[in-house]
Order: sequence, then structure tokens, then C-alpha cells
Amino acid sequence: MASPQKSGFGTHVVKVGKHTFGAGRLTLIAGPCSIESREHFLETAEGVKAAGASFLRGGVYKMRTSPESFQGVGPAGFSYVAEVKKQVGMPLVSEVTDPRQISDLANIVDMFQVGSRNMYNYELLRELGATRKPVLLKRGFSATVDEWLKAADYVIKGGNDDVLLCERGIRTFESKTRNTLDLGTVAWLKAHTQFPVVVDPSHGTGRPELILPMSLAAVGAGADALIIEVHPRPSEALSDADQALNFEQFEKIARDVRKVAHALGREVESL
Repeated sequence: MASPQKSGFGTHVVKVGKHTFGAGRLTLIAGPCSIESREHFLETAEGVKAAGASFLRGGVYKMRTSPESFQGVGPAGFSYVAEVKKQVGMPLVSEVTDPRQISDLANIVDMFQVGSRNMYNYELLRELGATRKPVLLKRGFSATVDEWLKAADYVIKGGNDDVLLCERGIRTFESKTRNTLDLGTVAWLKAHTQFPVVVDPSHGTGRPELILPMSLAAVGAGADALIIEVHPRPSEALSDADQALNFEQFEKIARDVRKVAHALGREVESL
């Protein structure tokens, strides 16, 4: 199993089918914050694939601050999510919010996502440790790096060493951005741990005009992947509409990210 501390062997490589995280290539993960319908998910998946993504994101379940907010399509979306994945030929990372969801979600997702609010949900982490699917562990919005690493250790000690850490911004006194994207910690994790590191500039800034520059900076900091929210019509998104990008905006990010990656001697993963 991978240890949270670097042992001289470099980053632990996590494999998802033919895709790899931590082997030096950069992966672009894109899709909606929440899956809203079959038509919406298919349109988004085809759009991000054409724009340069090789991995899909999309929430079947969503944890929201307000109980009145859209909570995801839930089990009603299981059948068509699987259909869309097969049609576009892309793997999917999706959030799991409760241990009782794991067995059903395991049939349609290729990677489990643990959201910021659930980083301290140790029972959920233990249950995910008993699975054999990779786990994308988002940093709690007020979590220290040590707390984050200890949360990852709950999954590892359960028997699943395929953990990726996702920096999605932390809560600070700054109000110009939704969160403060901690890219210094990304560089620290790459220097001192074996975890593949994913950066979420969508939640990390909450501002569409900042997602491109923070994506480029994340590549420079050593991120193994970017996970970005994209919606065909961002103003109509049922969750996180303010930070979603359209296809054209995401395509520009994909183009510019490739330029930076190539300048650093890295390749961007393709399908």
C-alpha cells in the first residue's frame, strides 16, 4: 500500500482502465457539478470530450448547504449515466455522500469522489477502504494538510491504496474568491508524499475568469490532473451556476494547459 510519506519511489500510480494518474501525464476531468437529466449529461459529456477532456465528472448525489437546493438525480439517473458513459467512451468520477450509496454507485462509477464536507466522515472513508475503486478525496474547506493526510489514511488502512488528493480551496478571510486555492500545498504534496494530486480551480475560485489562470498555475505546481465544472448553458445549471464554464471556455483551457504542460516536458492524456 502507498504510504502518505514519500519513500523515494515517486508518486503512487493510480490506474483507471487505460488511464493513469501519477505517471507524469496530465489528465483533464470535466463535466457538470450535478447531472440533471440524460439529455443534459449526454450533451455535456460529448461537449467536454470534443474540447479535450479524457475523464468525466458529474454528481449523481450532491451535498448542498441548503436543503432546498438541488440534491442530484439519485437512483433515477443510474441507468442513463451508464448509457452515456458507454456512448462517449469515458470513465466517470462521481461523489458518494453516504456509505449506503457505495454498492449501487460502484456499478456506474470508475472513481469515487469524497466531497469537502465528507472529508471527516470516517465511517464513509472506512467503507471506501474496503472497495477496489480509486477514491478522489477532496480537502475539507477548513482542513490542515495533516488532517487531510490522516483522512486519506482511513481509506488506505481499509485496504485501498488508490487515493488521489484533490485541492479545492480552503476558507480564509478573503472574499474576492469563493475559496483560496492553496497551490503551495499542491507543490508540498508532490515533494513530500506519494499521492497523485488533483486541482479543482472551479471550487477553488468560484469565478469563471480565474479558472484558466489557476489551471495553468496548477500545472506549474505539479498537479497530476485538473477537475473542472462545465455546463452547456452555465446560467441554467441547477448547482454552482456561477462557476461553471461553457464548452468554448473549457476548450481554451484545454489548449492553453497543453502548451504549459509541453513546455514543462509533460503530456496531456487523451482518450
